[in-house]
Amino acid sequence: MKLAKKNIAILGAGNIGCSIANGLEASGMFQMKRITLTRRRVEKLDEYKKKGFQVTSDNIKAVKNSDIIILCVEPHQLNLLLEEISQDLDISKHLVISVVSGAKVSDIAAKLPDNQPIVRAMPNTAISIGESMTCICADAKYGPAIDITKAIFDTVGQTQLIREEQMTSATALCACGIAFFLRAIRAASQGGIEIGFHSNESLAMATQTAKGAAALLGVMQNHPEYEIDRVTTPKGCTISGLNQMEHGGFSSAMIKGILTSAEKAEKLY
Repeated sequence: MKLAKKNIAILGAGNIGCSIANGLEASGMFQMKRITLTRRRVEKLDEYKKKGFQVTSDNIKAVKNSDIIILCVEPHQLNLLLEEISQDLDISKHLVISVVSGAKVSDIAAKLPDNQPIVRAMPNTAISIGESMTCICADAKYGPAIDITKAIFDTVGQTQLIREEQMTSATALCACGIAFFLRAIRAASQGGIEIGFHSNESLAMATQTAKGAAALLGVMQNHPEYEIDRVTTPKGCTISGLNQMEHGGFSSAMIKGILTSAEKAEKLY
């Protein structure tokens, strides 16, 4: 699978689209000249044009010059985009990957040529630094398309194949989840300021501590409670802090936030 020879069009290069472009380029697998970014207000992509990406406001031109089409528009813009590019898709050449929240494969397929290979992917903005958690789903008959999609996103983080009915849950846990964990880090840094550190010191300390906690779970493959037990001693300061957080509803708030985001994601398209 010669991914490096594939031309990629990212249609709707907003925050997530540009994050994907940055990640693909940083992976070393893809050349910027083979990645085309589209946006109606194309002047907002001047920075990417200077870097060497192909930039245009013409979605049809981008499709014709590409092998892999990544749909990154807002849900309410998707139908118009599909109608615009449908006639220029070649099922023997093009792979369509959608990162549009809430839009099912069947929704997209209904507006594209019959038997057009379509894969859904849900990355997060950490893709820009090669640390995305990307969930992928598609009809099993498009096995080669799934393999290509997985290979692409494996270069910019970790991937997981899931059932399509789990995709809105993945949106809440992984895509929205970036914001949830960032908010937790911000709260920790604010606590650090309360106990005497300058804001820049506190944020750096909270960030590295969060990174270390995540790395522990990733490397050791232990349950979070096992690692928590290792730093909680009888009558100690850690257990006192944890209990106070739970009295304030920390875990409950996180769970409710994920549930609420999943419910909203289901209704976006």
